[in-house]
Amino acid sequence: MSRIAICGLSHRTAPVEVREKLALPPTAIPAALTELNHQAGVRESLILSTCNRVELALSLEDSASLNDALSHFLESQSSISLAVADPYLYKLEGRDAVRHLFRVASSLDSMVVGEPQILGQLKDAYSLAKQMGTVSGHLDQLVTRAFHVAKRVRSETEIGESAVSVSYAAVELAREIFGNLSDSKVMLIGAGKMSELAARHLRNTGAKQIYVTNRTYDRAVDLAKLFDGWIIDFANFKQTLPSVDIIITSTGSREPILNVEDMKKVMKARRNKPVFIVDIAVPRNVEPEVNTIDNVFLYDIDDLQKVVERNLRGRAEAAEHAARIIEEEVHWLESRMREREVAPAIVSLQGKLEEIRAAELERHRGKFGPLNATQEEALEVLTRGIINKIAHGAIAELRRQGAQGDPTAVLETIRSVFRLETKE
Repeated sequence: MSRIAICGLSHRTAPVEVREKLALPPTAIPAALTELNHQAGVRESLILSTCNRVELALSLEDSASLNDALSHFLESQSSISLAVADPYLYKLEGRDAVRHLFRVASSLDSMVVGEPQILGQLKDAYSLAKQMGTVSGHLDQLVTRAFHVAKRVRSETEIGESAVSVSYAAVELAREIFGNLSDSKVMLIGAGKMSELAARHLRNTGAKQIYVTNRTYDRAVDLAKLFDGWIIDFANFKQTLPSVDIIITSTGSREPILNVEDMKKVMKARRNKPVFIVDIAVPRNVEPEVNTIDNVFLYDIDDLQKVVERNLRGRAEAAEHAARIIEEEVHWLESRMREREVAPAIVSLQGKLEEIRAAELERHRGKFGPLNATQEEALEVLTRGIINKIAHGAIAELRRQGAQGDPTAVLETIRSVFRLETKE
């Protein structure tokens, strides 16, 4: 028999200075998997290593020590001992391990609930473990079911539908205004991290033409390279604004760099075509009164945060629905694995009874005298029917216990009564 275990740490349990000591670069994981799978008592293994978590998913022999496997792994693969790491670790087995993996795959355990990146990372970890031959049985079944659960959560809830980061909230608002962004032109004024993230989201949703301007020219060059963008001289960027649909500002200026008069001139040159402005800077780069101009849609960091908070509340409701789905799936997988646990005993029982039937029939066959084909068939049917009736109650109870409860006791009883060999 074997048991499923998961141990690791994440952003919920450990600070980054601890996580980084356990984190494995992608190039180191194949060797780590091989070594982990060769440790005593480890039947299967998978390693998930991201910036926010490092987890080992294991299939262990019943007699194996999870702490021993973990201690050897830490000793060989990290700069931290089990004694130091232990306060930050979670060690889960059975139902708790199954639930945890389903939550991870469904992004309920992520820093940003509903983000899709973790599922891709888990699929990559699984693909590598398959390639290395370290998943093949119970753990394989568990991980592939986790993918199914994640798909259910995505399709049956709205957990990933709405923006929960300021940068993506900006993109969501832009799409409300312009719809398809493929023809929209974007200008980044300043090279702050949040404006870079917003620009990435805009690019991913279709925006192709991105202008970059910054007081420090080299930083503008670096940012423009990320998006195949055009560099605009900071001293003259206002001259380009009439051709721009989306403006993202994040400069360190203590005074507004765009005022009402500037934007009135821009709107006149644009013939009143809509402009969307995201002012992520603090202090603000754009005079608030700009928002009073027709067809100018101005949002500052507080506006975006309100969108995020509203969406987070929506995701919290979706997360509750997702948690119910996960409990259903945990119960389903437990039932299937218990059924799988009793299957060898059922096969063994049927084989044992067939062996007895065939031996007894052969031993007494001489007493029947010559039999024709019809009589031979009738004798076979009769003896098989007797054996099936004898086995029926035991097999039905095994299946019932396998599906609904703990089959251990009835397994041991049936193995003992029918003198079945125990097979691992």
